[in-house]
Amino acid sequence: MSQQTYVMLKPDAVANRHIGEIVARFERAGLMIKRMELTNVTSEQAAANYAEHQGKPFYDGLISYITSGPVVKMILEGPDAVAIARKLMGATNPRDAAPGTIRGDFGLVMDANVIHGSDSPESAQREIAIFFSE
Repeated sequence: MSQQTYVMLKPDAVANRHIGEIVARFERAGLMIKRMELTNVTSEQAAANYAEHQGKPFYDGLISYITSGPVVKMILEGPDAVAIARKLMGATNPRDAAPGTIRGDFGLVMDANVIHGSDSPESAQREIAIFFSE
């Protein structure tokens, strides 16, 4: 059964020209790009996406970072798309991410860890609605 997931290449991935290699990894894993856009995240989108972190010490920095430059947002589709994408991305903290994963190969620090991906089918639908609401 096919499933959708949401993935965002963060400003550091775009600035460091890793878009092509990262997208190729998802395609080689069998995931289909259903929609992809290079854009900037609005303050409203960032606030909606990171609402659960509001009030935490790192919240303002998170919003500032994600709105600091262009991102690539994608809807990927395929069997077990969420789990496959999460495995390809690696651990959230690049220091813990295995070599060969996106964060393990391209991430440097937790605050700029190259990529965001939905952690469940429910999160995917919520995030797709936030970032592709038009």
